[in-house]
Amino acid sequence: MKNFTFWIKEKLWVTPAVYSILAVALSIIFFYIDLYLIESLSEYIPSILLTNVDLAKNIMGNLSGALLTMTTFTFSTILVVLTMYSSQFSPRTLKNFVHDRLTWRVLGVFLGGFIYNTLSLLFMRAHLYSHDVISTFIGILIAFFCLATFAYFIHHISTTVQVGKLVIDLVGDTERVIGKFEDLWEKTADKGTIWRPDGIKQSFATGKAGFIGYIHFEELLGFAEKNGMEIEILACIGDYVHENKSIVNVYMTESKKFPVNDFFVIGDERTSEQDIEFALQKLVEISLRAISPGINDPNTANDIVIRLGNLLGKIGSLKTDEVVLTDKEGNGRILYAYPAFKEILYKVYYQFAYYGKEDISVLAALSDSLIVTAESVPEKRYSDLWDIQLYVLEGVDIKNLKAMDRLFLQKKLDILADRVNKRTVNLLTFNEN
Repeated sequence: MKNFTFWIKEKLWVTPAVYSILAVALSIIFFYIDLYLIESLSEYIPSILLTNVDLAKNIMGNLSGALLTMTTFTFSTILVVLTMYSSQFSPRTLKNFVHDRLTWRVLGVFLGGFIYNTLSLLFMRAHLYSHDVISTFIGILIAFFCLATFAYFIHHISTTVQVGKLVIDLVGDTERVIGKFEDLWEKTADKGTIWRPDGIKQSFATGKAGFIGYIHFEELLGFAEKNGMEIEILACIGDYVHENKSIVNVYMTESKKFPVNDFFVIGDERTSEQDIEFALQKLVEISLRAISPGINDPNTANDIVIRLGNLLGKIGSLKTDEVVLTDKEGNGRILYAYPAFKEILYKVYYQFAYYGKEDISVLAALSDSLIVTAESVPEKRYSDLWDIQLYVLEGVDIKNLKAMDRLFLQKKLDILADRVNKRTVNLLTFNEN
C-alpha cells in the first residue's frame, strides 16, 4: 500500500484528474437539481440567482471560453518557470516546482471550471426546462473562484522563482529527510549491537533497473522480526541498481521467498524523499551555477554554502557508516551501510574546491561552513572536517593571493583549527609541506 502511495505522489496528473472528475459530478448534480427541484424551490430562491435557458447558454459559453484561455495561460506560465528552473538553478530542482501541489491544484481548478461550464452548457436544452435554472449562478461562482485562484497563482509564481525561496524550500526538504533518519535511528538503531547473522544466506534482486528511491525500514524490520531473519542491505538509497544486482542478503534458518519489492521503491530518477545526498546535491548545484561566469552571483553561492554547513552539522550528529537496526528484544535484524560522514563531506565540497578556488569569498564561505558544522558535530567528526579544509586548500594558488586576502583566509583557518582542536597551518608555507 505504501508503494502505491509513493507512486501516486509521483504522478502529476492525479490532482487535475480529481478536480475534473469533481467538476463532472457537480455539473450532473446541478443538472438534476435544475430538472427536478428548482421549480418547486423557486419561491425560496432569490430570482436574481436564476436565469432562463437562453441567457444561461450565453453566459456559460462565454465563461467556458474565458476559463480555457486562463488555463492555457497558466500552462504556458508553468512551462516558462520550468525552463527558468532548469537554466538558472539546476535541472535537479525541476521536481521541486513540478511537485508543488499548489501548481497542479490551480490547474485543476481551471480545468474543473471549464469542464463544469462546458457540460452544463451541453445540458441546457430548451425543451427540458419550462422554468429558470440555477446552474448558471454556480458557474459564475466557480468563475469568480478561478479568478481568485489565478491572482494567488501569480503571487505564488512571483515568489517561487526567487532563488532565496527555492533555497529555503530545499533546506527544509533536507532537514525533513535528516529528521526521518533521526527518528528511525532513535527508535531502532543499535546500542552497541554487533552484527552476527546466523542461518542460510540468500541474495535477492528487485528485477528492476533504476535508482533506490525509498526503503521501508520499519516494515522491513517488522518482517525480519516476524520471520526470524537477519537482513543485510547491500545498496544505499540513491544508488543505481540493475535488474540482476542483489540488493539484500537475507539470513534465515530455512529457505524462503523474500518479497524484496514490498520494501524497496525503485524509480527512474533520484528523489529527495529519503536521499540526503541528493537533497544536498541540489543545493550544491545551485551554488555552482551561481559562481559560474555566466551568472556570476557569488553572494548567493556563499549564502547556500553557509546553510550547507548547518545541514552537515545535523548529519554529523547522526549515526553513519554501518548501522544495525534492532528489534524490541535488542536483536540485530538489519544492517544498513549508511554513507560515511567523510564521504558526504567530500561529495559536498569537492566541486567547490575546483570551481571556487579562485574566488576568495567562496573560499572563506567554505571555511565558515566548516566552522558552523564543527559547532554542531561530536568530537569524533573533527578530523574529517579538518581533512576537508586541507583538501580545499590544496587546489588554491596561495602564493598568488593578495596579502589581505591571505590574511582574511588565514583568520578563518585559525578559527576552524581552534574549533576542531587541530594545529593550524601557515598559508605561506602550506604548499611547501
